[in-house]
Amino acid sequence: MNQDIETINQMRAITISREYGSGGGEIATRLARHLGWRLIDHEIVERAASEIGTSIEVADAYDEHTEGFLTRTFNSLQYLDPAFMASDASEALLINEETYLETVRRIVRAAAEQGHVVIIGRGSQVLLAQQRDVLHVRIIASFEKRVAYVMQRERINQAAAESRIKMKDQDRMKHLETAYHRKSSDAHLYDIVLNTSFLNLDGAVEIISLTLQQKAGQLSVKTGELGPALGLPPYPEKPEDFRPKEG
Repeated sequence: MNQDIETINQMRAITISREYGSGGGEIATRLARHLGWRLIDHEIVERAASEIGTSIEVADAYDEHTEGFLTRTFNSLQYLDPAFMASDASEALLINEETYLETVRRIVRAAAEQGHVVIIGRGSQVLLAQQRDVLHVRIIASFEKRVAYVMQRERINQAAAESRIKMKDQDRMKHLETAYHRKSSDAHLYDIVLNTSFLNLDGAVEIISLTLQQKAGQLSVKTGELGPALGLPPYPEKPEDFRPKEG
C-alpha cells in the first residue's frame, strides 16, 4: 500500500480495543511493526507497578479488571500457604483502585503525548477521545471464531476457551463501565470497527493504516466542518419519505 508517511506522522497514536480472541493484540503488534511505531501493552502495567511501588503481580490484578475480579483472585488462592496469602493480600489491599487507575491514565496520556504509539486497551479510547490526532479502532469477531482462535493460540480445549473468553470479555466490559462509565461495545467510541470473522489479520492492518492516513488528512479541517455532509450538495429533490409537518 502506497502511503503518505509525512501525513501519517502527524498522528500521535492508535488505540486498539478488542474482544478477547478476535486477534486484536496480534493486529496491534503487526500494525506497530508496519508503521515503525512503539507498541504499548503490558508495559503500562509494569510502569504503573513501578510508580506505585508494588509488584507487577499485584498491578496485574487490577489490569482491565474490577475489584470483583481481585476478590475472586484471592478467594481462589485460599488454600495456599497462609503466610504467603497474608503478605500478598495485605500488599494488594494497600493499593487504592483509583490510585492505580489514575497512574494508568497518566501513563497512557504521556505515551500519546510522546507520539507514534499503538496502545492496547486500558480505556485509551476514552482517555484520548478528544484528541483528533488519535485513531480509535475496535476489533471484534464472532464467538465461534474467537473460540477457535483461543484454542489454537493457547492450546486449550473448547470448554476452557469458551470459559476464558466469557471471563475476559466480562472483566474488560465491567472495567470500562466502572472506571469510565462507558460501554466498550459503543461504536461511537471508535473511528472504525473491524470484524476479523471475515478479514485476515494482515488485511486488517492494511485497512487501519489506510484509515489512519485518511484521518490524518482531515487534521487541517476545522472540527465544526467535519462530518458526513462535508462537500455534499443538497438532494436534487425531497426524499420520498419526507413528510412536512402539518399545521
